[in-house]
Amino acid sequence: MRGILRRVSAPTADRLAETLRPLTDAPREAAVFCDIDGTLAPIVQRADDAKVPEATLRLLAAIARRYACVGCISGRSVAEARRLVGVGGIAYAGTHGVEMLWPGATKPEMSPEVSAWAERVTKFVREHDSRELRILRVRIEDKGPISAFHWRGAPDEPSAEAHVKQLAEEAEAAGFHVHWGRKVLEVRPPVPIDKGQAVRALVEHCPVRAALFAGDDVTDLDAFGALDELVADGRLGSAVRVGLRSDEGPPEIVERADLVVDGVAGFQAVLRALAEA
Repeated sequence: MRGILRRVSAPTADRLAETLRPLTDAPREAAVFCDIDGTLAPIVQRADDAKVPEATLRLLAAIARRYACVGCISGRSVAEARRLVGVGGIAYAGTHGVEMLWPGATKPEMSPEVSAWAERVTKFVREHDSRELRILRVRIEDKGPISAFHWRGAPDEPSAEAHVKQLAEEAEAAGFHVHWGRKVLEVRPPVPIDKGQAVRALVEHCPVRAALFAGDDVTDLDAFGALDELVADGRLGSAVRVGLRSDEGPPEIVERADLVVDGVAGFQAVLRALAEA
């Protein structure tokens, strides 16, 4: 596909520079987008304990000053994404793009179609917040129109996962959409929600000729797909898909990536190359 670069793995400094050249040659016409958990911040047992390394934050701030558009696209709420990263001058897309907080804005924008379902999602979760769920130590995360069930770190993860799978069947029977991530189930409104929509919105808001997206999980594949479509439509001249390799990540992240790096430390090297080129 035109503008999509060939796949590379474990890049050397020269290969990294070559792959990122569509962005670094004209930074004022380029955008840098990335996931947060597993990409900027290491995966931890409890999401509340996640932290982005200070060195990564400094690099992200430097990139924000140099490139036309920088955005963090997260499954977290936009308020949590903004709190965790805390870098000014960039956009934050929360709840997989349901919420958009533009640079300089104080309040996020949300799709009315999605927000109309928030109360129904909350009601479903409240009705299924059972004693058994608590015994299994499955944690519920309220993201407004989306609720997430986490079983990472549960004393008996297989039993917790089995219970969550049953809950997913009930959610689908009730008319909701469900989405699986790394030891997490999300119950969503039955309307299109994915990180690809956030990528498209960011490119529309700030037209650029080249864009990069980095991610490590299933939800990040939609962002990869959006880059492909934007290049095919001629709205982008070049796109770079960065996949973070991990034990829990889906193999498609590596298979579809133009650039493959090892975890958060590997992506920090990408950020450094972008900031210092």
